Amino acid sequence: MSPAGGTAPDAGLPARARLKTQRDFRAVYRRGRRATGDWLTVVVLPRRGDAPPRVGVSVSKDHGGAVRRNKLKRLLREAFRLERHRLPAPVDVVLIPRPRPDKLPLVELRAELVRLLVKALRATERPRRRRPEEPRR
Repeated sequence: MSPAGGTAPDAGLPARARLKTQRDFRAVYRRGRRATGDWLTVVVLPRRGDAPPRVGVSVSKDHGGAVRRNKLKRLLREAFRLERHRLPAPVDVVLIPRPRPDKLPLVELRAELVRLLVKALRATERPRRRRPEEPRR
């Protein structure tokens, strides 16, 4: 146990494995690909280099008060931590839970997380369809 009374330092998600700045989140939202499942939506942006996968969590107020939202964030980060060994290394991921009245089960979250990441990454291989520009007046 660490001196602060928390868990061992290697038990959690290291700081370098998290998206922290608004700039990071914005880049993933702007250029990333989305995939939606029963429990969550993932937005994935492949990166260059050999960096570890990074995760960010976005939980809206539709999910309830601060205590519930923070619990959901911890649960989603834990699902990512447990599955990150199965993910391709250089990716940034934003996890967005879908509003549901029941609790999010960790086992199902882990399975859906990997499935949705693979689905979103496959979508990045295809060229993005551009919307036709409207004629200027």
